[in-house]
Amino acid sequence: MGKRKLFSNEFKGIALAITAVIVWSGNFIVARGVIKHIPPVRLAFFRWATAMVILTPIAYKSFMADRQAVLTNARYFFLPAFLGVTLYNTFLYVAGHTIPAINLALIATTSSPVFAIILAAIILKEKISWLRIAGLVLCIAGIVLLISKGSWQNLARFHFSTGDVWAIVGAFTFAAYNVLVRKKPAGISPLTFLFVVFGLGTIMLVPAFVYERIVSPPISWNLNLALVILYLGAGACVISYLCWNLAIARLGAARTALFGNLIPLFSTAEAILILHERFLTIHLFSGLLVIAGLIIANYRRK
Repeated sequence: MGKRKLFSNEFKGIALAITAVIVWSGNFIVARGVIKHIPPVRLAFFRWATAMVILTPIAYKSFMADRQAVLTNARYFFLPAFLGVTLYNTFLYVAGHTIPAINLALIATTSSPVFAIILAAIILKEKISWLRIAGLVLCIAGIVLLISKGSWQNLARFHFSTGDVWAIVGAFTFAAYNVLVRKKPAGISPLTFLFVVFGLGTIMLVPAFVYERIVSPPISWNLNLALVILYLGAGACVISYLCWNLAIARLGAARTALFGNLIPLFSTAEAILILHERFLTIHLFSGLLVIAGLIIANYRRK
């Protein structure tokens, strides 16, 4: 009975992680479509502000029930809010202004799991098995194959720029957020956790939002831009983060972070369906490598 429950719990964790990355993968396609129409900090701020508008009526009762535990652990919430909300997507949006998608996708999807495994080993004392390392290597190989299109020349031309550094820092902040979520204080529901972290992270974005509004031209709002903000706030924030945090609680920070490698694969599938791009053999091989890596990294010997 215990083994069946453990299997069911892990299966739910995997399903939650995959749901999160499916929605997140659309973030790269949608957000890059409007990146020239709205500056990065304001895009991030309106995204999280929209999420708070949606989340407040849903999470109010949960927050009131957990408010004493929240107040007791108030200092804990500032760091995951700052890393996972204030900084992470803002850094990626800044990077997206200066580097092409190939750099952004490669850095964000391969370096964050590596950072997460290292931080989880240092902070949470999670063991790094040889199976997990092998799985991680396969995941990285699959992503590199996809982004390079199987060409050594494409890899040889790859170089780091200022935007690449922003993306690396962003990947590190999300990895640190993953680890901190695992240390969530007892007595606080996932819904309350999101509500507090989103609220604090949005508030901490205000100074940068005000500064960017002063130095940048005004936004030309239209229906398409408003729908993009709604998608980012409801889907890429509320739905994805809730699923991701629940997955971390079931699988652990390092194992959950590995599923981030599926984002470029889903992004490719969405580009084929939405943008009518061609499906190539390289997509099949890279997908098989990443899936194999995830299976190996999540395999546990009896």
